[in-house]
Amino acid sequence: MSKIAAKPALLGFDRAGLTDLLVGLGGKPFHAKQVLKWLHARGSNDVRAMTDIATHIREKLATDYVIGEPQVLEHFESADGTRKWLLDAGGGQAIEMVFIPEPARRTLCISSQVGCALDCSFCSTGAQGFNRNLTTAEIIGQVWLANRELAHSGEQRVTNVVFMGMGEPLANYRQLVPALNLLTDDFAYMFSRRRVTVSTSGLVPQLEKLGHDANVALAVSMHAPNDALRNQLVPINNRHPISELLPACWDYLRRTSGRSVTFEYTMIHGVNDQVEHARELARLLKGQPAKVNLIPYNPFAGNPMKRSSAATIRKFRDVLHHADIRATIRKTRGDDIDAACGQLAGQVNDRTTVRLGRKNFHVVTA
Repeated sequence: MSKIAAKPALLGFDRAGLTDLLVGLGGKPFHAKQVLKWLHARGSNDVRAMTDIATHIREKLATDYVIGEPQVLEHFESADGTRKWLLDAGGGQAIEMVFIPEPARRTLCISSQVGCALDCSFCSTGAQGFNRNLTTAEIIGQVWLANRELAHSGEQRVTNVVFMGMGEPLANYRQLVPALNLLTDDFAYMFSRRRVTVSTSGLVPQLEKLGHDANVALAVSMHAPNDALRNQLVPINNRHPISELLPACWDYLRRTSGRSVTFEYTMIHGVNDQVEHARELARLLKGQPAKVNLIPYNPFAGNPMKRSSAATIRKFRDVLHHADIRATIRKTRGDDIDAACGQLAGQVNDRTTVRLGRKNFHVVTA
């Protein structure tokens, strides 16, 4: 990857964009479907090998465009089979993606930004600061690369994609939507809407827009049952409090005919893990199409927070169950390679530190 590619990257064009491009080169609209299949379904990295495309179009694409495949800096593998790749983002920057194999699914957790400006107090990515948004090619390139890496080792392709890596997806809205189009395109990655999940900390205006522009599963980084506590843990709540966030979630489901919203809740010892917190959360979600994913806090260097005990997490879950709220406890995967939830840090040269959501938030230049 590079921050500014010398030539446009073909991985960044969804079907509409690719159709416009190829028609402009003298091709036909159906050529876009063919190129999509070569790039994404087959994982080709050679335009000239696309033998059912006219020669003059292939030559033009090969000359004036690049595939845009990511460059791997390091690769790590956990004892539990989880894998993590560190990918070059140019200018000394790097991002991370994580592959989690399970019996029923093969999930890829991808990044949308170099760093993050949301500054959630329990997240390693936020502690790195923010550098820039990823391009659509850099976002989709992570899925493209994972499928190639898996094929080389004789394994099956990714079955699920979650935008839960580095960055806030909705803060990179313009690049996110074409990536979602590609993931759900029948000529590209062919994922059903339930197999692509966008996770947000609560950018309400973008969430309201997403219901018009895409149809994928939604996860919300909740982590607290009231504004006072959530303001501390998820500072964007200062701008978009729970009273705005939850109606936007239910409206998104109505627009997309979704089944439920997943609310992610990191369990932090002595902070948000008490029975009264569980009861308060149950009152918020009672009677709504919601499920709660309880995530044991994953520590990282420099952060004093501690993980709730297993007994505390189970008690929290049981309170939700008694209130007829679906709740599960996420199994920690990849923590021995810092690939667990909240641990992705990449390599961020934070020349501009933006802390969205803090009262009187400011920009500090290094």
